Amino acid sequence: MRLRFIGIVFSALAFNFSYSQDSPEEMVKTFFSKYKELGSTEALNYVYSKNEWVNNKSDDVVALKRQMAGLTEDYVGKYYGYELILEKKLSDSYVLKSFLVKYGRQPLRFTIQFYKPNKEWVFHGFSYDANLTEEIKEAAKLYNYRLN
Repeated sequence: MRLRFIGIVFSALAFNFSYSQDSPEEMVKTFFSKYKELGSTEALNYVYSKNEWVNNKSDDVVALKRQMAGLTEDYVGKYYGYELILEKKLSDSYVLKSFLVKYGRQPLRFTIQFYKPNKEWVFHGFSYDANLTEEIKEAAKLYNYRLN
């Protein structure tokens, strides 16, 4: 009887653990870990697996994976890590995180969006670009500041 009770408790704990919710921060950490260790395709497979409504085999996703696979060391330099640029919360259920992704040749920006429609966070969007240089130069122009 005692062994049976332990088995039931263990089963309940295992069920709760396997269905625990990932926060956006945990998903980001896992994404960049996979990105560094396994490459962009596996990292993208991971985030897209976090939303049942997104088809991982759609033409747009396949094209994104192909573009990201082109970010080779010969093209952008060695990968050195990432830093959070900004986080915007539309509400408690929608978050956008933008990251500076550090490469030897130039920085890139990865933007990841998360949505919590009910109880669990899901991945909601991903994009990347290299417009940081132009944006920082634009932000430095005088008409972007109040002059007294």
